[in-house]
Amino acid sequence: MTNAHPDDGTKTLDVITIGRASVDLYGQQIGTKLEDIGSFAKSVGGCPTNISVGTARLGLKSALITRVGNEQMGRFIREQLGREGVETRGIATDPDRLTALVLLSVEAEGVSPMIFYRTDCADMALDESNIDEALIASSRSIVVTGTHFSRPNSEAAQKKAIRIAKANGARVAFDIDYRPNLWGLAGHDAGFERYVASDVVSQKYKSVLADCDLIVGTEEEVLIASGEADLLSALRTIRALSPATIVLKRGPMGCIVYDGPIPANLEDGIVGKGFPIEVYNVLGAGDAFMSGFLRGWLKGESHQTSATWANACGAFAVSRLLCAPEYPSWTELETFLAKGSPKRALRNDDNLNHIHWATNRRRQWPTLMALAIDHRSQLEDMPGAREDKIAAFKVLAVEAAARVADGRPGFGMLLDDKHGRKALFAAEAKGFWLARPVELPGSRPLRFEFSQDLGGRIIDWPVDHCLKVLCFFHPDDPADLKAAQIDKLQTAHDAARRVGRDILIEIIASKHGELKSDTTARALTELYDAGLRPDWWKLEPQADRAAWAAVDSVIETRDPFCRGVVLLGLEAPQAALEAGFAAARSSRTVKGFAVGRTIFAEAAKAWLAGTITDEEAVADMARRFGALVEIWERLGESKAA
Repeated sequence: MTNAHPDDGTKTLDVITIGRASVDLYGQQIGTKLEDIGSFAKSVGGCPTNISVGTARLGLKSALITRVGNEQMGRFIREQLGREGVETRGIATDPDRLTALVLLSVEAEGVSPMIFYRTDCADMALDESNIDEALIASSRSIVVTGTHFSRPNSEAAQKKAIRIAKANGARVAFDIDYRPNLWGLAGHDAGFERYVASDVVSQKYKSVLADCDLIVGTEEEVLIASGEADLLSALRTIRALSPATIVLKRGPMGCIVYDGPIPANLEDGIVGKGFPIEVYNVLGAGDAFMSGFLRGWLKGESHQTSATWANACGAFAVSRLLCAPEYPSWTELETFLAKGSPKRALRNDDNLNHIHWATNRRRQWPTLMALAIDHRSQLEDMPGAREDKIAAFKVLAVEAAARVADGRPGFGMLLDDKHGRKALFAAEAKGFWLARPVELPGSRPLRFEFSQDLGGRIIDWPVDHCLKVLCFFHPDDPADLKAAQIDKLQTAHDAARRVGRDILIEIIASKHGELKSDTTARALTELYDAGLRPDWWKLEPQADRAAWAAVDSVIETRDPFCRGVVLLGLEAPQAALEAGFAAARSSRTVKGFAVGRTIFAEAAKAWLAGTITDEEAVADMARRFGALVEIWERLGESKAA
């Protein structure tokens, strides 16, 4: 059986979810009481918000209708959904109420206490005025959720959405989403409580069943939606009220789909393929499940296929810590369905984790032109250099880069922690791509600057900042040296992944050996063989197009998700860089450049010596950076022509 749905071509959205929108604060220590959690990870949350993200990641065009507060948490929800590709025009800003918060933790397997901070919160103030008829009419389906039937205003809003959806040929899905304490039936400390019988709740839920095309719930939720005390009676009561497809979620046992009469033996329903995995955190698994089922249901797949996809999405969620951030992309799900995983704990599958990371990145950078001034020792060695003077000069470099960028996308900087703290603040305000070095300048074998504990060092970096590590690596180096270099690079790579930061690996081979046409490609092959898959490579200009073709082949074969390559400058004069740019423009993986001393060296020497003004220094750097940008863009236009 398939479930294809006719579309007259006017539908621009696949699904609109309605209801809760919160910020989840997840305890990062596992296996302890919520009372003893020391740090939290932030993500968007709430059943319909999670589903909007989950379906968007699976390739559906989704939207959310809710309210958020006029404060930083409300803006975070709106901005994060925008990054996920969720349509946000149905999100209203409530000037009087705060965005809901939820504190959560994993105390033991299957035990996840939570505290809802939802007193007079923004999303529960949703009312009929927030239901835009044109928005509902533009979608093939809507999802209404259980908690928003708990108050008259939000109940009226969802019922209005149902009426509009039915009038415009859209399908209605009901995620029962029963949380007793959000109905006032359990205490503040009982956020994890799943079932409290209530005739009031049952009557509310039963009043909408007839209008539904899809009803999804756990065993406890099916009981509350029907008002019955046993599962068979509950399913038959729902069937008597609604012809909808009913999906019974059964946790680690998967799900059963009922499309038609409810059989006496409940196992005789339609069962999707299950996935035996380790249960790490059950919170948010139902929303991931719903996302997978909706992908199949709305794409006309069989119920068995939809259920299999739903089970797989749920498996990802229970094997990882957070809710929406852990949901799979379509590419990730396809890979898992086709190849499975050797790990029962999917969070320990390096290949799936890499696909997850790479296909759910916060920002895309199809081109990147960066002014690199992460230099430390080179500036320290200049006459007149003092720590405060170097720091001030780096702020001037930010102003120079900003003049060239002029608000355009695709610009960035490399800045350091040692002298560049104020410059980093200034560059962050400009919206630049930012990378920060961790290597001890000039070290070979590679050592990290300040501390060898990179995870502890970079945890306080902004989430969009990229870890950059320079390594002098030649494929003809002695084996023991290469092993030491690779070991340090792996440490940096693992630290970046563990704390959720991009990593750029800069490889310079020419300082300690001949740079032949195959040298860089050989070096990258060895690094990929060692398990390194950085987001970016920073490479020196290659001798010819054949060398770039070899680099392209290695990257595209070994990691098609790599963001790409940026060229380094090595203080080459502009003419030499232009020749290097021309060769690099033949490459499919080179996305831009990150050049430093060619741009800032002369200005730095003069400014530190006191022979030019701030404005003259900024103007000189802007002129040199702008010239390289013009060359790069001109060569790109020639290539396109």
